[in-house]
Amino acid sequence: MANYHEKINWKKEAKLLPGYLIVTTWVVFAAVMLFWILAASLSTSREIFTGTVLEFKSGLHWENYATAWNSQNVSVFFANSLLYSVTASAGVLLISAPAAYVLSRWKFVGSKPIRLGLVIAMSVPAIMIIMPLYSLAVQWGIKGRILLIVLYIMLRVPYTTIYLVDFFSTLSRSYEEAAYLDGCSPMRTFWKIMLPLVQPAVITVTIFNFLSVWNEFFMALIFTSSESMTPVGVGLLQIVNAMKYSGNYGAMFAAVIIVFLPTFLLYIFLSEKIIAGVTGGGVKG
Repeated sequence: MANYHEKINWKKEAKLLPGYLIVTTWVVFAAVMLFWILAASLSTSREIFTGTVLEFKSGLHWENYATAWNSQNVSVFFANSLLYSVTASAGVLLISAPAAYVLSRWKFVGSKPIRLGLVIAMSVPAIMIIMPLYSLAVQWGIKGRILLIVLYIMLRVPYTTIYLVDFFSTLSRSYEEAAYLDGCSPMRTFWKIMLPLVQPAVITVTIFNFLSVWNEFFMALIFTSSESMTPVGVGLLQIVNAMKYSGNYGAMFAAVIIVFLPTFLLYIFLSEKIIAGVTGGGVKG
């Protein structure tokens, strides 16, 4: 079989050269910064301040990670963020996936206002509703980890629902017709057939929700009342403030690496799923 090689359009590539340079510069800068932070996490405070981080004169100080994990409560912050992120992501999916399916497949009184309301809710900055939410939480007596989990779920429902509506809308109705002929109820059709068909979108939006909750700072700063329920974002702020007294900057950078690691691993191992969820869809119907 003959091999056909697509000719490179050098004129087109030349037009894209500025974009390539910008992306390459950004990637190199980010890689250098990440490598420096990693090196700093394995160095002493003296090496950090004298600019000899990359020389590793005193060896690799892995004890910085043990210090960050145990002495600086990173283990508590990490566990809290993991709890918030996993629970909120699952809760959002349980609410948004059925809602998105109904809004995409059936027309009923109030469907358009509901979709409009979700879009409007997406455009409202969280900072504008902090005080009303805080007032309601006090009145209803909701506090602790439950409060943060409920807030994270409710804040992510509008985006997740609208995101999944677009994917469900692209699925052919022939799937539902075939399921109906086989005797499947609408609920069973949704869970067994329709939801698996939008699996790339579900995985992608779940990753986005997980990262959004993991990196959230402002709500956690306002609503966490004790160190035992503090997530990693606010926890890092406390660690940085503690550096004024302990001076263990190697452990501080180790804490940064620990907090950053889940995000990095998600992007590394699930990048194909994320791209598929952003660009993919179902069978047109």
